[in-house]
Amino acid sequence: MINGERTIQRPLRWGMIGGGRTGQVGYKHRTGALRDGTYQLVAGAFDLDAERGRDFGTNLGVSGERCYATYQALIAGETAREDGVDVVSIATPNFTHYEITKACLEAGIHVICEKPLFFTVAECDEIAALAASKNLIVGVTYGYTGHPLVRQMAAMVAKGMLGEIRIVDMQYTHGFNAGDDTDASEAQVWRTNPATAGATFVLGDIGTHLYYLSEVVLPELKVEKLLCDRKAFIPSRAPLEDHATVLMHYDNGARARIWVSSVNAGNMGSQRYRFVGAKASLEWSDSHPDQLIYEVQGEPCRILHRGMAYLEEDSLALDRMGALHTEGLGDSWSNIYLWIAEAIDAKMRGDEAFLSTHRYPDLKAGTEGVRWLENCVRSAEAGAAWVDFA
Repeated sequence: MINGERTIQRPLRWGMIGGGRTGQVGYKHRTGALRDGTYQLVAGAFDLDAERGRDFGTNLGVSGERCYATYQALIAGETAREDGVDVVSIATPNFTHYEITKACLEAGIHVICEKPLFFTVAECDEIAALAASKNLIVGVTYGYTGHPLVRQMAAMVAKGMLGEIRIVDMQYTHGFNAGDDTDASEAQVWRTNPATAGATFVLGDIGTHLYYLSEVVLPELKVEKLLCDRKAFIPSRAPLEDHATVLMHYDNGARARIWVSSVNAGNMGSQRYRFVGAKASLEWSDSHPDQLIYEVQGEPCRILHRGMAYLEEDSLALDRMGALHTEGLGDSWSNIYLWIAEAIDAKMRGDEAFLSTHRYPDLKAGTEGVRWLENCVRSAEAGAAWVDFA
């Protein structure tokens, strides 16, 4: 169980690029990072509006001299200090991820980046080579996979409790974009612009969460081919989609369906995952993150509860509140940030043995998300045709 005891040598000196007052995700990053004493927020380039960013940063307790106008100024200022940042989080629009990540790595700074990571697999491969040459960590904030019951599902699949996996059914939908984009927020506008969001909207914004979680639960299964059908129900969002369905074939013969949508009118936002094997099924939703439905063919349905002694050790090790108290998204983000801090700490100490078994959403995970998006776009642009997963 996680109880707040320090698991690394010292708190990492941490900076933020983006995540300011008008951003949608900055507080999630700070909630995750500052929970366990593994990070200390010491610097930031929080906002394109330098004065607003400085005002915001000082209200967070960051020294005014370390509230920078640009990410370039942050890199220059922090690398000139003996106590400069060890790691930065990038919480900026998609089109900036690659250039900022590259600049930070070249300066010797570890990176934690929002998803989708970059626009192309080629960019991911280039950054992977750079990170390896600099001996640096790149983590990706797939923030839902820190829930303890996600690791419980992975452990049960690994033990063969479901039998051979046959069916995977996942959805992440909400209705907050069911209307047009009149008076849309700044954060919404860039997400529906191909120049700033990339080749997808909801597939990249929320669909990659589904795909990565499925990789955590089913690490041995590989996608062989997929079909993506996508549509912009609000025409001004085209060529990007606000609704999509993806069908996938796995190498063991299993079939998968993914539904992502931001026009599911009335829906407040929900994820649902169902993994069906030859003997049993598991179902989990972020709406009820403390409960896992376990159904064995021919037996009564069981509801497993987070924090109970009958769960696998992988799940219990992530528990924070105990079985009587509910956990939420902030707890999951805290686990993600803790895992990345432990990876950075190990890399700084040269502990490759630890890193060889340590699990966290890393650069490879981010790359596979981008690969999935590339294949989805290729299929959709071919008229929702089946394409070999490449």
